[in-house]
Amino acid sequence: MSNNKTKPLDRIDLMILSTLQSDGRISNVDLAKKVNLSASPCLDRVKRLETEGYIERYGAFLNARKLNFGMSAFVQVTLSRTTSDSFKLFNKEVVTIKEVVECHLVAGGYDYLLKIRFADIESYRLVLENIGRLTNVAQTSTYIVTEHIKQDGGIPFN
Repeated sequence: MSNNKTKPLDRIDLMILSTLQSDGRISNVDLAKKVNLSASPCLDRVKRLETEGYIERYGAFLNARKLNFGMSAFVQVTLSRTTSDSFKLFNKEVVTIKEVVECHLVAGGYDYLLKIRFADIESYRLVLENIGRLTNVAQTSTYIVTEHIKQDGGIPFN
């Protein structure tokens, strides 16, 4: 049973979240110094922020080009049917395609916006074929990324 009584975030909580977002490998001692707390209360706050779901996970930003996923594209997907069951089925199937790194149900002229990563145009073609084979996909439109200007850096605290 989850605790619905979450404590409101204060200035120190926000400083902790901002610091961890930019440096998830920071030690608790260094984090505590940065937010002007002693180590034990700082660790307690981090654990509370994790438990309450403010911190979802920790990870590293990897160099996609070095790992042979240097190209990316956005794919608009329109379904032939827009029933609840169609959306559920698409959602279940699209997450099985490893090259689809983001999938968003959107309002507007199409149903989904996907972000895909791939090595080269041949790989892109195979990914697009896999997307096209998903149930109820009627149409796709692709926008190949030619230059990354700004990528998601997380929540814009400052």
